[in-house]
Amino acid sequence: QIQLVESGGGLVQAGESLRLSCAASGATLSRRVVGWFRQAPGKEREFVASITWRAATGFYADSVKGRFTVSRDNAKNTVYLQMNSLEPEDLAVYYCAASELYKDCSDSGCYDGWSYDYWGQGTQVTVSS
Repeated sequence: QIQLVESGGGLVQAGESLRLSCAASGATLSRRVVGWFRQAPGKEREFVASITWRAATGFYADSVKGRFTVSRDNAKNTVYLQMNSLEPEDLAVYYCAASELYKDCSDSGCYDGWSYDYWGQGTQVTVSS
């Protein structure tokens, strides 16, 4: 059973950066798709980014494209979300999620939550204007 722990959230001003980490224990992330989702107050959870396991291809929501970058370090069993030029609209709890082994998201990007079997507890990101 894989456990995921997010870290790196915090309070920043608009225009600043944060890097979120998703560290796994109990099993490897290296053969799984990892997605990042967020949920703002009063809103539904939404897809932010994902990264495939084979080619480490990143997929992004339009709202973060060009500002956020997803990456993975298989040696550390960790996936990162680098968030630059943060905006007040990015305020949310950010969750990472991992798929089953060998899931193929190379065409679809796995934008939906149903593609993932394991979820972290989330980390709060607050952006002040």
